[in-house]
Amino acid sequence: MPKGHARWLPTTLLWLAAALGTPAFAQKTSTDALKSVAACIGCHGAKGEGIATFPRLAGTGQVYLQAQLDAFGNGSRKNAIMQPIAQQLTAAQRTEVAQYFSQLPAPFLAADPAQPLPADVGAWLATRGRWSDNVPACVQCHGPGGRGVGPQFPPLAGLPAAYITEQLQAWKAGSRPPGPLALMTGIAQQLTEADIAAVAAYYANLAKTPDAVPAKALPPKSRP
Repeated sequence: MPKGHARWLPTTLLWLAAALGTPAFAQKTSTDALKSVAACIGCHGAKGEGIATFPRLAGTGQVYLQAQLDAFGNGSRKNAIMQPIAQQLTAAQRTEVAQYFSQLPAPFLAADPAQPLPADVGAWLATRGRWSDNVPACVQCHGPGGRGVGPQFPPLAGLPAAYITEQLQAWKAGSRPPGPLALMTGIAQQLTEADIAAVAAYYANLAKTPDAVPAKALPPKSRP
């Protein structure tokens, strides 16, 4: 944990507990891990909803989140902010932090258009893919409305366009681990810069569509 966080951790932990309503899984999380969570919320939000260009964590699978923390920790995924934080966490703390954010509810659910037009490159790639270049539709792994699938495939809906663009470019350059089933490097290398910009804008804007609704407004069985 960076030393600068120590002064405000007690206050932040109290605020974190109040903001989250002290859910059961938070009560079972170690104090050290909660301190790590407190450091995370400054960028990722008190409920893991994401802030500005920092991605949402809420509703993202535990396996995926832990894999990213481990990658930051061992240096296989580069980021000037995340690497120092992850490197100061023990393996057990990384597990607890990943579990914590994975159990927070998704901030919203969105829907893909039923009939995207080929001219709408972002929506078309997201829902139809481009099989002539061996590019599958994003929904095949990340689910309808970009809500994520299972513990390994993260949600895409509502992620900042700049963040999605940065990750796709990293995969294209081979500077980020290829992810579940080692798919993303090969896919990203088939995308043009225009493709990347279109897909990034599409998923970033799903949170703003009329079909997007707060996940908390849905019955539990309707949530991802």
